Amino acid sequence: MDAQVNPLLERIDAHERELVGDAEQIRAQMDELTARLRELDEESGNLAVTRKTFLALPPAAPEPTEEPPVLPNHPAYQQILNALAETPGPKRARDLCQVLDLPLTPKTIESTRHKLKRLVRLGVLTETEPGLFAQRRP
Repeated sequence: MDAQVNPLLERIDAHERELVGDAEQIRAQMDELTARLRELDEESGNLAVTRKTFLALPPAAPEPTEEPPVLPNHPAYQQILNALAETPGPKRARDLCQVLDLPLTPKTIESTRHKLKRLVRLGVLTETEPGLFAQRRP
């Protein structure tokens, strides 16, 4: 070959080797990026499934909040509470009728007992033992 062509061919060979090396590096990077892209796609798919699962769940029940009991709209209930607050210790329906100056008839005593039981159900009073009522302690 010609003396002028040989240096040119050597430069072309060197440049070709350089390009092949660069191409190999880029292919290696592409393989790494492809693997990373697969991982990201898989993770994204998992998140989509998780989102779909959460959206399919029934709504969570709200935390129960303890609201103060609503007393019946009748002055007798407030009178009973006042009488229990003013006198020490638990009381029976008959005792409260005496404190409230109510007649000690069976009807009045039973009506008072019924009101006391209702206040127990509302959580305002407690029945310490059958027929014995007291204010609930906080």
